[in-house]
Amino acid sequence: MPWKNRNGSAAEKAAIAESELSALFDDFANSSKTLLAVSGGPDSTALLVLAAKWRAKRGSGPELVAATIDHRLRAASKNEAKMVAKLAAKLGIPHHTLVWSGKKPITGVQEAAREARFELFSGLAKEIGADLLMTAHTRDDQAETVLHRMGRGSGLGGLAGIRRVHKRGGIFLGRPFLELPKARLVATLKKLRIPFASDPTNRDTKYLRARLRKLAPVLAKEGIDAANLALMAKRLARANAALNRLADEAAFALRADAEAGRAFEVRGFFLMPEELSIRMLREAIDAEGIEGPAELAKVETLYDALVHAYRAGEGTKRTLAGALVTLSEAALIVAAAPPRKSASGKAKKARKP
Repeated sequence: MPWKNRNGSAAEKAAIAESELSALFDDFANSSKTLLAVSGGPDSTALLVLAAKWRAKRGSGPELVAATIDHRLRAASKNEAKMVAKLAAKLGIPHHTLVWSGKKPITGVQEAAREARFELFSGLAKEIGADLLMTAHTRDDQAETVLHRMGRGSGLGGLAGIRRVHKRGGIFLGRPFLELPKARLVATLKKLRIPFASDPTNRDTKYLRARLRKLAPVLAKEGIDAANLALMAKRLARANAALNRLADEAAFALRADAEAGRAFEVRGFFLMPEELSIRMLREAIDAEGIEGPAELAKVETLYDALVHAYRAGEGTKRTLAGALVTLSEAALIVAAAPPRKSASGKAKKARKP
């Protein structure tokens, strides 16, 4: 169910015109081969159709390949994959059906399914030489993501939401529809008379995102609609990027000598604004540790302990996410922690997940 916005204007529900395709897709024209993630639902079906139209209109651009994952969670998923394959063939786009095999978790199914989707799609992308994985996330998805992360107490980076372009696991992810309401994609398919699947789990309130969608009309009456949530995420992303740059510059300016790892000049580190120091610390832990990425809340707790020790004129050593953080009078050093010992007394090296 698409999110509704307070203005409810006709433009929010209009089918996408061919004149809009360049603005949606041209950012991704330099890709040599793009893998389209297509589930068969309205958003991803629109992605398949509109990407094909854009590529044909340009007469050049990336080679397009589509893929669908049969999660084996619903009886209809196999037929949905066949439906996508049929549409892809009609559009002249190669199609792959990937199967999420093995035992499924009893709890956290949707989270596990998201991870499985990425692993399967990224694996196929590497196999076929695709440098971009394109997904059909919309403004509605952005709104749900922001609300979800607000509920978890996420930091600025989390509240910045989904990014239009992002690199993960060695492959770029592109989201051309991130500023579009889902209603426009549905309207486009209806205008073109292209069928799409409807996943009943999207309405099942045992899942968080379905509960958030149910709240959407109430929130919209108070101005907390998809458009405003997405706008907030966009502004926070801009602020987050600026703070990351300032933290990188501060880390370079405060670098100190160390035999291993990363070191910062102590006085300057603790004189920095707290937000920048925490970002510097977290980035160093993620770079040097072997169990990361480090959780923001744990980095904040560690930072508070370091501040307390610094003000007391004491040195300290702490470990987090496979990194050893050492505070001395001269420097704050972040390096890989020594291997943990097992019960038998033998060193045991932790691995990144």
